[in-house]
Amino acid sequence: MRKRHFYWLIVLVGAALSAGPRAYNALEKAFYADPKTVSFVRPGLEMKVIAAVVNADGSIAARVRLTDPLGVPLDRLGVTTPGPVAVSMVAAFIPKDQKVYRAYTTRVQTSPITRVSATQASSDTGGFWTKNDVEGEYTYTFATRAPAGFDRTATHTIGAYASRNLTAFDLGTNYASSTFDFVPAGGPVTQVRDVIKTGSCNACHVTISAHGGARRGLEMCVLCHTPQTVDPDTGNTVDMTVMTHKIHMGKDLPSVKAGGKYSIIGFGQTEVDYSAVGFPANPRNCAACHAQTGPNAASQATAMFEPSRTACGSCHDNIDFAAGKGHLVQTSDAQCGQCHRPEGEREWDISVKGAHVVPEFSRNLKGQSIELIEVRDTAPGQNPIVSYRLRDSEGRPLAPADMTSLSLILAGPAPDYTTYTSEASRTDTASAAGIATHRFAVAIPAAARGTYSVSAEGYRNASFEGPGRIPTTVRDPLKNVITYFSVDGTRVERRRQVVALEKCNACHTRLEAHGRNRNQIEACVVCHNATMTDGARRPAAQAPNEAISFASMVHRIHTGKEQGRPYIIYGFGGSVNDFSKVGFPTSASDCSTCHVNNSQSLPLRPNLTAVTDPRGWLPTVGATTAACLSCHTSRDAAAHAQLNTSPLGESCTVCHGPNAEFSVNRVHAR
Repeated sequence: MRKRHFYWLIVLVGAALSAGPRAYNALEKAFYADPKTVSFVRPGLEMKVIAAVVNADGSIAARVRLTDPLGVPLDRLGVTTPGPVAVSMVAAFIPKDQKVYRAYTTRVQTSPITRVSATQASSDTGGFWTKNDVEGEYTYTFATRAPAGFDRTATHTIGAYASRNLTAFDLGTNYASSTFDFVPAGGPVTQVRDVIKTGSCNACHVTISAHGGARRGLEMCVLCHTPQTVDPDTGNTVDMTVMTHKIHMGKDLPSVKAGGKYSIIGFGQTEVDYSAVGFPANPRNCAACHAQTGPNAASQATAMFEPSRTACGSCHDNIDFAAGKGHLVQTSDAQCGQCHRPEGEREWDISVKGAHVVPEFSRNLKGQSIELIEVRDTAPGQNPIVSYRLRDSEGRPLAPADMTSLSLILAGPAPDYTTYTSEASRTDTASAAGIATHRFAVAIPAAARGTYSVSAEGYRNASFEGPGRIPTTVRDPLKNVITYFSVDGTRVERRRQVVALEKCNACHTRLEAHGRNRNQIEACVVCHNATMTDGARRPAAQAPNEAISFASMVHRIHTGKEQGRPYIIYGFGGSVNDFSKVGFPTSASDCSTCHVNNSQSLPLRPNLTAVTDPRGWLPTVGATTAACLSCHTSRDAAAHAQLNTSPLGESCTVCHGPNAEFSVNRVHAR
């Protein structure tokens, strides 16, 4: 045995030297760890189920390979390699007449609330591991057996989820999941479950995981979240179709709007209430998850066009198909497709696709564009003159009066906006060539220096027959455009890019605000500058005002339920926008989910304007402090920032700069 361990040590050392260290990035904790520790531990976990069998007597076994990220085998017990690896196993199959899994591995859960017991899909217990001759490979023999007469021709799947405990090396816990599809009788796997790709979930969730983090990916989730599994505490099924629809509908569920709630009670009797969840894209946009094209296209994504009482009733949960409440009586799914075809001839018919058309995505909206051709008279004290051209979707010229709304916005200084003015321009006249001219009534400030900008926003109302054949009017907006110019002859300097619209739209599909008028980040930051609050809309009785500078506002919106105080913005028409229950779909410490070009790192651009924050611990704070305190909301955090700010400015970079011990990336690393 000693010779074997010594030989294996030589193999490990040789592999480490030949493979070289893994290149960890600045968002991972290992990037900052001692290089010698990292070289020894080689943090990370790769796991793969490489074979499985269900024997004629129902016994089940699977072969699993465990390695570090460079392929060096790991000892499951953590004796000869750093960190023990705990692995749990699930066995499930797809019955021939069904489309969803049924698990062999189950448990009985009894509710202390209702005293009801329920059989739930779960991981196997009581099985045993055997170490194979190939290092890093193990065979798990399940205690659970397939029942007599099980279908050997059905698709079977073994799921494994694992955690590698490296806390002894201050490198956290590493997780991995793996699935293996096979047919016990032999032959190819033809029956699969591929309705939504994990990549679609990861567009918002970054790394979709649950139950502590080890169970990752839809392929793993669907093995246990089957129709056979019920939460005995609430009576709610945790079938993947129903549960996922209901979670993402959340506050828009008819049952919740009627005063009910949707929650699931999980491990340790922890209740998770999803009644306040708001889907960041319109919940009618089924393709946001059921992608049919692109890298996340699922082979069975068209299943969203196959109506069923389970799928449809999970969102439309005020319908009782058995009793005929809200719908004709349906005792099976056999008749659903006769009325609810995949797609009809018109939008908002009773076809599946038609019924889910989002009005803002209607094909009746043809769109239009604006081109800012020139800005002249741009010196301090002058009133800028803007030349621009409007066109419809086919390139034909439009007059400003053809727009329902059209405004031009003068703002500056562009690197760090502090002032802006918006002027309606529908009354501008256009030349025969379609070029319109607008002269701002407001002059560029006499003390202005550097770069200013002009941006455009507007829309045309489009009227057409909408849902229920009721006449509907929808705004068809311009894509915001912006142009920059120098007011004093110095180099033009655009506003720094901190986030990218593409990252916003990964969750929001099409991010638009203020009546769809503002739809580009460059336009948002013009008004949501350091000096802005909601004071123009907030009732005096609700003072003090709330900060709406872009960094503070976006951070606070996305961490609403973690703020420790209500975060409410008053908007146009006195609208009350309460973000206090908003939760970010991934870890809020994962700055790169939204930020680009490492823009979360310090130092920020010098001489940024102090941020007005009337409801914060400090009513006026530096730009760095404002960004940090909008997530780190405690009094202690505010006191720390205040102590490290002097009349000379903020000293945040000393401790939180890119190479400092507590750099932004380092303290937020995963």
